[in-house]
Amino acid sequence: MRISGGEALDLERGFVKRELFTSSGKFAETSGDGTVLDASGCYVIPGLVDLHFHGCKGEDFSDGKPEGLQAMAQFELSRGVTYICPAGMTLPEDTLRQACLTAARHKREARAGAELVGVNLEGPFLSAAKKGAQNGAFLHNPDAAMLSRLQDAAGGLVKLVTVAPEQPGAEEFIRAASVSGIRVSVGHTTADYETASRAFAAGARQATHLFNAMPPFNHREPGVVGAAFDNEEVMAELICDGIHIHESVVRAVFRLFGPERVILISDSLRPTGMPDGKYPFGGQEIVLNGRRATMADDPSTLAGSVSTLMDCVRTAASFGVPLADAVRAASFNPASALGLEGRIGSLENGMDAAAVLLNKEDLSVRAVVFQGELIS
Repeated sequence: MRISGGEALDLERGFVKRELFTSSGKFAETSGDGTVLDASGCYVIPGLVDLHFHGCKGEDFSDGKPEGLQAMAQFELSRGVTYICPAGMTLPEDTLRQACLTAARHKREARAGAELVGVNLEGPFLSAAKKGAQNGAFLHNPDAAMLSRLQDAAGGLVKLVTVAPEQPGAEEFIRAASVSGIRVSVGHTTADYETASRAFAAGARQATHLFNAMPPFNHREPGVVGAAFDNEEVMAELICDGIHIHESVVRAVFRLFGPERVILISDSLRPTGMPDGKYPFGGQEIVLNGRRATMADDPSTLAGSVSTLMDCVRTAASFGVPLADAVRAASFNPASALGLEGRIGSLENGMDAAAVLLNKEDLSVRAVVFQGELIS
């Protein structure tokens, strides 16, 4: 395939006029066939990588249903998210184990839709005081043996785990997880600057949805945000749905951390792509009203987002974040966090041929290319 007439994202130069070629499912110097995709009037960006989302289209990863995971993968691909790392919640180990088993089976069968490139365990190793919408009944102190069991069930797919570093045994947990190749993210935590700094020194390399479910960034008590900024190896997740984080803070985070260290996430829930109403959520219930999802028993508590990652890119751009930076934060950066930057996340030759054509006027999706083939 030849993708012609568009402005393609270059990580160093931004958007440049450039033809792209695919061959055998990879970006290449020349095309393996005569197919031409007209990208006139479009930005051509890498397929997006969502490393933190729970569900969409009425399905949730934690349900552990093969058909649910399949529906999620297909919906995400239709929205330009070509690689997914769905997140579990704070639930009993047996429930999380079933979700991990389902992920491993999905991966083995190479099902249609966005490619599953990992599993994210957001719970259960969190702080009760900052559990947010997570189910407090199933919180668990950091437990390396439990993490290992879940990794076995997932067939090695667990790539990311969140921990509150003030919990008993957290530092040992962080070291053990890091040595085993699982990336540790600090979140749902009451940790102060010193505690978070020790966690990053022990090997944690990410902050889970920065600002949400953690102490504020205060001029005398900088907390997790300050500790993450001070360690240049740490990347920061950001929910950019226009609800969780004020637009001024979004702009500030990109300038503070730099576009290389920000990871846009959707943190999307089951109601994403669904009508308003009540939906189950980790043994609890949430209410969708327009673009807000809140806990049924506490409407003041946000439960996550109902935006896709592509929606978040558009929102970041509407806030004044350069589009090239917003796209990088939703493609190359999460790919790098998952250790996949040599295969996905950019349009360079030799990379997997996943691209999205965005109409310049409104950044709507005109076409999705995945594995070198036109999907829509």
